[in-house]
Amino acid sequence: MMKPILVSGRPLAAGRCAVCAPLVGRTGEALLAEAAAVAALGPDLIEWRVDFYEGVARTDEVVALAAALRRAVGGVPLLFTRRSAREGGEPKPLHDSQVVALYAAVCAGGAIDLIDFEMGSAPPDVRAVREAARRQGVGLVLSFHDFQSTPAPEVLTQRFEQAVHLGADVAKVAVMPHSMADVLALLAATLQASESLPIPVVSMAMGAQGAVSRLCGGAFGSAMTFGVGVSPSAPGQLPIAELKAGLALLQSADRR
Repeated sequence: MMKPILVSGRPLAAGRCAVCAPLVGRTGEALLAEAAAVAALGPDLIEWRVDFYEGVARTDEVVALAAALRRAVGGVPLLFTRRSAREGGEPKPLHDSQVVALYAAVCAGGAIDLIDFEMGSAPPDVRAVREAARRQGVGLVLSFHDFQSTPAPEVLTQRFEQAVHLGADVAKVAVMPHSMADVLALLAATLQASESLPIPVVSMAMGAQGAVSRLCGGAFGSAMTFGVGVSPSAPGQLPIAELKAGLALLQSADRR
């Protein structure tokens, strides 16, 4: 049911629901220390949320730091993400053209395995980032985040499908539930997308009510979940150790 995320042509987490841990340090020194601590916890993927970084507008500095993070995490693949304020990211004074140039430079730098770009960005920007990723063999996650609510089921389905139409390698949808019915709607849309679409899908319901989706999302086709190594990047993320224990318990039940 679940299509695994590929990194350099190989399934991430050996085809299991992968655990991704964010890095949210604001300085280079803090990021490198955080990266070493997080890598020691054994995640399948590490995400650099560059919007937290105070030097995000200095592209050359970001590229150099990406290479340093690559060395700090050893063999753990890296996901590069700049989240906009409109989708829950840290507000930073970057124009859209600067963001596109940043992604292109990071892809060309060769230290990143995957990038996450918002599918709601202007179509020319999505195309430019997609082409930059393809030139360097970097996987493209196209994402949608709603930190206020959970859209209607048909809208959730449309978001997954939109990522495919835009040329994503992975489709990601994250929403804020206000009831368990909202969580159920997200999981149902994830299941439908995982069965019908040609690419892996990732989903999560945020906040305390949505925490269950971070544990059981893989059973509904989500190829990845996010766990806290040092600091969270979104509400409702669980500590890596607890998350891995819960996933292992569910996976052991599948084998019985």
